[in-house]
Amino acid sequence: MRPVAGRSELDLFCRLPYVLNDELDDDLASGRRRPEWMWMALRGDRLVARLAWWAPRAGEPPALLDILDLDDAAPGPAILDAGVRLFQTASAVVLPEGARPPEYNAFIPPRWRDDAEERRAVENRMAVLERTGARPLVERLRLEWRPGAPVAEPSGRLHFRPVAGREELVALMTLVLDGTLDAHSRADIARMPAEQAAAEHYDDELAHYRSPREWWRIATSPEGEPVGFVIPARNEYNPMIAYIGVLPAHRGNGYIDDLLAEGTRILAGQGVPRIRAATDVGNVPMARAFLRAGYEVIGRRIDMTWSEGGAE
Repeated sequence: MRPVAGRSELDLFCRLPYVLNDELDDDLASGRRRPEWMWMALRGDRLVARLAWWAPRAGEPPALLDILDLDDAAPGPAILDAGVRLFQTASAVVLPEGARPPEYNAFIPPRWRDDAEERRAVENRMAVLERTGARPLVERLRLEWRPGAPVAEPSGRLHFRPVAGREELVALMTLVLDGTLDAHSRADIARMPAEQAAAEHYDDELAHYRSPREWWRIATSPEGEPVGFVIPARNEYNPMIAYIGVLPAHRGNGYIDDLLAEGTRILAGQGVPRIRAATDVGNVPMARAFLRAGYEVIGRRIDMTWSEGGAE
């Protein structure tokens, strides 16, 4: 069990298939990954398990464990043991002692429960991390809009204007957290005040997008009262709907469709090849809004977390 020696071992590391394999070279070049964060379990020259952490920016510590793969042709108990040992060995080197490990994200097929082999592969990976103390947090839908899909015309019910600045957006984000159906947001406000959770989300994520802030929109009623907001943006990989929310006092009026249509129009107007988005499976109103707006489900994501105090 060892980390890769460098980019020269990417072919070896990628012998196990996964949707992120094509991004690894660019991630290494940009510093979002480091060779010492990419570990392999080898039996001779056969790759039996691998894992890798990722950071949003060069120079930052690992923020996600987003690769954990097993040789699914290997016997069940033996390969699970290998996965557990690999995680424990790599974590002891990469992560601070006693620290809470970064969240685990797994991209999986949209109907993974309907295929016996896919289901076994997903459940095996989850079982490895459950043996280290991780627990499922949420399952999410991954969605995509492509050129040619419909883009709704403005309904005229709302007016849109750019975001005035950080203070305004954080204040609206704080209000949106009241009654949220998003599992990550619910976990955040269980640990900290809503205003702090909103501010950290802005500072840790939204503030770092390189796409124009002029794309961000506040929706208002004809009287000028804020109703909600939408954050169309582009990260290092894709154009996306980064955040969208309706204020509690205005929920139940279908305004989410107006907000999503505005965000989609802004990105589509840039000639982008696709727009990505995600929402919790349990957030049924948001999922339905994406489908109405012409987005298609391209996959799912399972997120797992550890409790404070680190892995077992």
